[in-house]
Amino acid sequence: MLSKGVDAVLKLIKSKWPEAVDIISISGNYCIDKKPSALNWIDGRGKSVVAEAIVSNDILEQVLKTDANRLVELNQSKNLLGSIMAGSIGGFNAHAANIVAAMFIACGQDAAQIVSSSNCLTWLEATGTDKRDLYISCTMYSLEVGTIGGGTKLLAQKACLKMLGIDNSLANISGENSCQLARLICSTVLASELSLLSALTTNDLVQSHLRLNRGTTFSNQIQ
Repeated sequence: MLSKGVDAVLKLIKSKWPEAVDIISISGNYCIDKKPSALNWIDGRGKSVVAEAIVSNDILEQVLKTDANRLVELNQSKNLLGSIMAGSIGGFNAHAANIVAAMFIACGQDAAQIVSSSNCLTWLEATGTDKRDLYISCTMYSLEVGTIGGGTKLLAQKACLKMLGIDNSLANISGENSCQLARLICSTVLASELSLLSALTTNDLVQSHLRLNRGTTFSNQIQ
């Protein structure tokens, strides 16, 4: 724990120079813990992860009902230009926070860290010999995750971690469990970004929400 270490250092300094040192607080907020910050976006905090994939044109057309050019155009207009116009810090994505929040709660993470942990840049390019396939990547600079202590000790959360393959089997490699959790979160964010962007290009988002999330009353009204 950084706080534990800093506390010990401050006490040592104070003991050596009691008259010269005045400790106001263990934290001066430059750490930018649980707050939006350009510093976390630029320098990173916790784990910095990149997930990437190439999606074939067949999958785009048959499963997602869209194509690479429409997705690339949407990503540029929405996730990049739209977020720039809004003055966003680290919000160059469609809805990374939804996935981060769900996985944080399920896996016993600190829910307040979602503020900076959901920083994400989603990038899309048309690729392949005929530029009909899609390259997609999600870069998350400040995923603050851990697999020891806190909520990870709770039975349900511990079970979720084990289901993801994160348990004592990786304990002999320092930090590997938390690295694996960060990879899984970023990969899931990528899949969800692709899903939402596809739904937006086909104008299916509202219909899907009403049909799947709002019960039969609202569903019947739109059919």
